[in-house]
Amino acid sequence: MSHIRNSEGLKITDWLPTSKKEMEKRGWDEVDVVLFSADAYIDHPSFGAAVIGRILEDEGFRVAIVPQPNWQDDLRDFKKFGRPRLFFAISGGCMDSMVNHYTANRRLRSDDAYTAGGKAGQRPDYATYVYSNICKQLYPDVPVVIGGIEASLRRLTHYDYWQDKLKPSILAESKADLLVYGMGEKPIVEIARRLNDGYTVDTLTDIPQTAFTAENDIDLSHLNPLIRLNSFEECVEDKVKFALNFKHIEEESNKYAAAYLAEAFEDRVVVVNPPYPYLTEEEIDHSFDLPYTRLPHPRYNGKGAIPAYDMIKFSVNAHRGCFGGCSFCTISAHQGKFISSRSEESILKEIEEITHHPEFKGYISDLGGPSANMYKMEGRVKEMCQKCRRASCIFPNVCQNLDNNHARLLELYRKARAIKGIKKIFIGSGIRYDLFMGGLYKTSAANLSYLEEVMLHHVSGRLKVAPEHTSDEVLKMMRKPSFKLFEQLKVDFDAINQKHGLKEQLIPYFISSHPACHDSDMKDLVERTKRLDFRLEQVQDFTPTPMTLSSTIYYAGIDPYTMQAVYTATSREEKLRQRDAFFWYKGGGKPADARSAGGPKANSFKGKEAFRSKSERVRFSGQKRKGKGKEK
Repeated sequence: MSHIRNSEGLKITDWLPTSKKEMEKRGWDEVDVVLFSADAYIDHPSFGAAVIGRILEDEGFRVAIVPQPNWQDDLRDFKKFGRPRLFFAISGGCMDSMVNHYTANRRLRSDDAYTAGGKAGQRPDYATYVYSNICKQLYPDVPVVIGGIEASLRRLTHYDYWQDKLKPSILAESKADLLVYGMGEKPIVEIARRLNDGYTVDTLTDIPQTAFTAENDIDLSHLNPLIRLNSFEECVEDKVKFALNFKHIEEESNKYAAAYLAEAFEDRVVVVNPPYPYLTEEEIDHSFDLPYTRLPHPRYNGKGAIPAYDMIKFSVNAHRGCFGGCSFCTISAHQGKFISSRSEESILKEIEEITHHPEFKGYISDLGGPSANMYKMEGRVKEMCQKCRRASCIFPNVCQNLDNNHARLLELYRKARAIKGIKKIFIGSGIRYDLFMGGLYKTSAANLSYLEEVMLHHVSGRLKVAPEHTSDEVLKMMRKPSFKLFEQLKVDFDAINQKHGLKEQLIPYFISSHPACHDSDMKDLVERTKRLDFRLEQVQDFTPTPMTLSSTIYYAGIDPYTMQAVYTATSREEKLRQRDAFFWYKGGGKPADARSAGGPKANSFKGKEAFRSKSERVRFSGQKRKGKGKEK
């Protein structure tokens, strides 16, 4: 039976319960797990709370969801289900709450794409911290497990741009018992099984992809290999030590088999266990094939559209992970560097089900992933991957062990286009053009034809790609290819337009005030893009977010890998001046670097530095916001 049904034909019990009344309709007198989320509850595989809830349900556990609980009243939302039999699970949502709330200029946003009606103010700053502390205040003996973007990327000492200081592991301030990082299906199931079997939460210290705290004198000699990081206090005293910590953390995040990490703070120590292996095709298919309604919970009826849902309701995620390794992006730190791809059968089945949705008009808004064209890509010789510690498989060059053949992806596109009821499938995830313009399969028929096939069948008139900058020095710091490759892409793009009589546009994304970017680099960017006849719209001012190389450089002032000093625009005036350079055509002909800092406001669709994933890109869909000068 199709999962895509008219909401009028569904029962309230087709969603996970969000109230005690809904719980009782299922015949339950208690729940095993209460899941708190800072997002509205959308029962769709693009939303983490739904995935965790459904995966636990599939294991036989009773799960309730409390979306966007009120933290400012008598805390009744935190009491509505009472004491869960096993534990509380807490997520700050699909974005870090601070990225959700504030612009790159630290100005408060006036909307929230993950809330009904786009209404702001339905989540607190540092939502994971707030929810966890409330649960511990109300039920001090009930285990609290935190996960999601906010917890995952704050699992160790990190720079917090909004407070402009280093903060310790979120475990230190949230009072949580256990932290799940990354995509949490495997660890959350193991946690639930162990607690169900009678284990206490303090004994759950060996579960992969989790972090916990212990007394500083704990014996860790059995953990091998173990890297002891500089303590939180040492990092606060010495920025170099913080930078060195980051190098270890990033290297271990990108290894096939990672080491254990231990980082002291005060009289305790945070221990991070290595992750589970990336999901197999069978495992990721299972996660996506669970019985989601693919709809917002009925509690939101009449409360306005949820922008995040509207953007992705007719999109399909083909894979997880990203081996791009961009300095400003945390996808690999959260989803992993190694690609987990769904089977063709699972993807095509989902597309076929979408065609039965009563609102579907024949158009799939996106078929992709964190990067659209990494489907089924992996190392040809697995043993080489197991020894590798590169943050990127495509920078400074495409690894010769990487199977970057686009033939499987093109075959998927063709089969998807042939499904009855499909008029067009768009590719909206963002394409890595360095993948089909370089590497082992550079001259393969599939790679040579990929751009042409996308332009002919999968573009609405505008193809969006991300050169990010024009300066080679800035691009090296970003771990992005030379701008010359983008210039060649434009030549190829224009040639295909001419060959087929098309009038499609190439839309480049750029970032200002990234580490290593001077005003002179922005001036060069303006001049080079003007020569290419671009008036830039899809732009973003760099926002330092936890657990990225770029944010580490922003705070520490040095590159952790070279230990060399790196200039970064950090003042409000510098950042605004660089951002305003994008809008030379709105300045009455004045040179960009001579204008005041109060110029036009950037369209924030891109924002890759903010934990970009399919659902996280929603924040940057170009909606109007008051007081604006993405996230995740």
